This record gives sequence, C-alpha cells and structure tokens, in this order.
Amino acid sequence: MQIGVFSVSDITPDPTTGRTPTEHERIKAAVAIAQKVEEIGMDVYATGEHHNPPFYASSPTTLLGYIAARTERIILSTATTLITTNDPVKIAEDFAMLQHLADGRVDLVLGRGNTAPVYPWFGKNPQDSVDLTVENYNLLRQLWDNDVVNWEGRFRTPLRGFTATPRPLDGVAPFVWHGSIRTPQVAEIAAYFGDGFFANNIFWPKEHYMRLIGLYRERYEHYGHGSADQAIVGLGGQFFMRPNSQDAVREFRPYFDNAPVYGHGPSMEDFTAQTPLTVGSPQEVLEKTLTFQEYFGDYQRQLFLIDHAGLPLKTVLEQLDLFGEHVLPELRRELDSRRPAHVPDGPVHASRVAARRTGPAAGPAAPEPAAAGGAATVG
Repeated sequence: MQIGVFSVSDITPDPTTGRTPTEHERIKAAVAIAQKVEEIGMDVYATGEHHNPPFYASSPTTLLGYIAARTERIILSTATTLITTNDPVKIAEDFAMLQHLADGRVDLVLGRGNTAPVYPWFGKNPQDSVDLTVENYNLLRQLWDNDVVNWEGRFRTPLRGFTATPRPLDGVAPFVWHGSIRTPQVAEIAAYFGDGFFANNIFWPKEHYMRLIGLYRERYEHYGHGSADQAIVGLGGQFFMRPNSQDAVREFRPYFDNAPVYGHGPSMEDFTAQTPLTVGSPQEVLEKTLTFQEYFGDYQRQLFLIDHAGLPLKTVLEQLDLFGEHVLPELRRELDSRRPAHVPDGPVHASRVAARRTGPAAGPAAPEPAAAGGAATVG
C-alpha cells in the first residue's frame, strides 16, 4: 500500500489569526511538507495544478523537480495534471524529464480540473472537455510509447515524424492514474489502457464512489488486464487529529467552517459522517481509514489532504508527526495483511521495468473508448 499526502495548493487566510500566507510561504511550505512525508516513512507526495488565485501550483513539474533534489525515496506525483488544457507534447516531455531527474520516482494523475474559466485561457472550449481528454491522452500515450509519431486530430496541429525528448527512463513511461469524482468516461479510459483510477472521494458520500470504482473494475476486467479486484485504485482522504479527540474537534472547527470548498455548508459532524474526513484521535483516523477497503475493495494508494483551509505549516507538520508515529505503521500493516496475494502492489518504476522485460501477457483486442456522443457508450 502506498500512503501519502496531496495538496490542492490553496492560499487561504488562517481563520484564527486572519493572516494570509504569501505565495512564497506556501510554495516553500510544500517543500517542507514533502520532506516531512519522506521523514516519517510515507510513500507519496502529490501536488495539484491550478492557474488561478487563490492557488499557487501552476507548474507542478517545476515544484516536483525541486522536491526531487531534496528527497531520496518518495514517489512524486500530481493530484491533477490537466489533460484538457495542457499540450500532450509538453506533458510527455516535462514528465519524462522529471522521471530522469528523480530516478523514476514519478507518476501523475490526469484530470479535467474543476475550473471552467481555465479552458479559454489556454484556447480551449469547456464543452469539449471529455473529447479533449480522450484525444489528448491517446496522443500522450503515442508520444511515450513510440519513438517517432505521426498524428492528426481535432484539437492541435498535426505531428509528422515527431520524437518527444527525452525518452522515458528505461523505456517505461511514468505510471498514469486517471482522476475523477463524477465522470464515467474517465473510468472507461483508465480501464481501456490498464491504467490506475484515482477517486478523490473527499466530498461526496461513499455510495457515489463505489459505483464509479465498480465501473472501472468491471471494464478493467472486460479489456483483459486482469480480474476486477486486480485493477489499480487510489483513494483520497482527509484528517485532523490530536491525542485527545475533543481537542481535535475544537481546534479544527474554525478551519472547517471557513474552508473554501465546503465551508459555510454542512456541519463538520454531518460532513465527517458522510465523507472520509476524520477529526479526532489517531485511533479514530486509523479505524475510519480501514473502512475504505471494506467499501471500495483492495486498493493500492491512499492520499490524504492535510495542508488546506489556512492551516499553518507548524500544525500540518505536527499532524504528519502524529500520523507517522500513531497511525502509519498499523495502517500499512493491516491493509497489506488484508490484500490477497493475486492483488498487485502499488506501481513503482522498478517493478514496471521488470514487468516490461519479462513481457506482459497480451489481452484481447478492444475498441478505443468513445468520447461523449461517440459510437460507443460508457457505463
């Protein structure tokens, strides 16, 4: 089981002091958090991608490249790389370069994002979001998998005899997760290519994500990549803890009540009852996180959102220390003990290189996944 943290990169006033951190402070804090993630024995640090205030993470590969130079072990990933508005050529080259710099400790989560105005900023139409996702990912795969690409599509200029450089490290592209909170077409794309599916289940009740993950598992098996329970699944989560549960509730409440996304909405008690958010003691965080496997099946990656809503860096680092000492060892032990032998571990570069050398079993031919309005139907 790969366990780590992700950041949405928000710059939010601390509701208890009224102070808003600067962009510089938040960017430097991201580096400190990633280093703490490695120090306590977690496995993954992931950052989002946004191009609008109040977020800072407009250039994830730049940030992750800097972190790569200051860490040795953790996987560096994205919580979202915008497959819709980024040029697939630039994605292919940026992440291959990062892969070399980090000695393979790189993967990425592709997604459409949730900010409609970003599309025209990059010359795209939000109504084309699903079609862009399908076309751009098909091109990205070709750029990584083939040394020379000839390609033509709807949304960018054609390529003739093009080679993306540098080539992927050891001839193996970064592992791709497809992130979605609501779109079955994304689950279909992930299943077709045998990629991972990351369900960032931090906002809606579990039943919604059970259906989405269930669709992905069913289609993963349909396309011949393995049994449904061998599909590669990642989940989101959130926690705030103190040794005493009542202290955690009291301290976190003002941050929850004023959070940019869910603040001024449901009560914290209602939100924790319906979503993965846990506010309480380390034991409560452990117990609730272990229920995820019961709802969603065996899975490979668990990422937590902890540096949001104006929480100061000092508090975030304290949270990680508590997690590393009181939650992480038992959570890893329990989840790994539950996983059947035929269910794979989380993907890492070394294991994927070894699998390539031994040669994967060929699955049955399958039609390409259709975009919305295409000939094939999804779900």
